[in-house]
Amino acid sequence: MKKRYSMNAGRTTKQGQHINIGKDGAEYIAIVTTITMNADDMKAEGIANNTQVRVRSEMGEAVFLCKEGKLPAGMIFVPYGPPTCKLMGQTTDGTGMPTSKGWEVEVEPIV
Repeated sequence: MKKRYSMNAGRTTKQGQHINIGKDGAEYIAIVTTITMNADDMKAEGIANNTQVRVRSEMGEAVFLCKEGKLPAGMIFVPYGPPTCKLMGQTTDGTGMPTSKGWEVEVEPIV
């Protein structure tokens, strides 16, 4: 069984600035398709900095660019966007927004 990581999605200030420019722009797409991961976790998974990875949850999968960052071991962060929607369930518990924190995912390098 592969190691599972806790994926947390959220909005970033840089992402918020680009919403005014448009969500179809290359800069915005680059933001929402980049995950941040603990350097030791990346090493354990054989993931080099600034390379593509496949992230899988029980709901689906998506491809991201993986960057090293200051996160606790076992956690990844990704700005909320269309790729994260592929990984989250559709249940919103009446809020209209799916739960975006604590999803268990597998991360693997794309060779």
